[in-house]
Amino acid sequence: MKLVYDERFRGSTYAQDNAAIPGRMEAALSGLGDRAWERIAPVAATVEQLHLAHDPGYVQTVVEDPERFAMASLAAGGAILAGRLARSGDPAFACVRPPGHHASRTGAWGHCTFSNLALALLVLRAERRIESAFVIDFDAHTGDGTRDVLAGWPQAEIFNPFAATAEEYLELVETRLGATGPTDIFAVSAGFDAYKLDVGHKLDTPDFGRLGTLIREASVRLSRGRRFAVLEGGYYLKDLGANVLAFCQGFAG
Repeated sequence: MKLVYDERFRGSTYAQDNAAIPGRMEAALSGLGDRAWERIAPVAATVEQLHLAHDPGYVQTVVEDPERFAMASLAAGGAILAGRLARSGDPAFACVRPPGHHASRTGAWGHCTFSNLALALLVLRAERRIESAFVIDFDAHTGDGTRDVLAGWPQAEIFNPFAATAEEYLELVETRLGATGPTDIFAVSAGFDAYKLDVGHKLDTPDFGRLGTLIREASVRLSRGRRFAVLEGGYYLKDLGANVLAFCQGFAG
């Protein structure tokens, strides 16, 4: 597995919100240590690429805030790189900020700016490298922005699992993945705020490992192993690194 990351994600003060708080990126990476997963730095998404997912007027409003645009376009570029790596046969996890699953074509909320994962899929489709995709978003909140951006693409299936307990949640994911047909790529909005001590109050650390394993197994069965994930939520910093590590271990195999 490849880890997509840039040191610039650590220090920018582009915003004052939970996704941009000091130390969050360090916490997310803290469990990964010196593992053999190669780290690859992305390049920023271009304005032309951003127009695949967002109206030009919205993109221009972000461009006019240089610090936010620099960080958000780099995050979008990280998702694009992760998608390209996955399509070429290397599973990838993009540890980026700001997140993106609440970014629609014309605006954003919930700490998001650009629709990172959706944009990555649209770039792959524009490059004629995929025709279909399966998106699973296990953030504590529905990825409404992802749904909006991909709404005109019937072959992009989006699954936001919700259940009352962790056991029911994992059963739901396993059932849905078991019923899914072949697809060109699996894309994961990896939100760790569903953790039992975070806002979602549901999943424990081993549950994130199980999610990674279920998605990996489904991708091997249905998309020749092509899979990538992009960081979304996760704000309980004390355990964020352990949760990210658990997911990545399951996801990488």
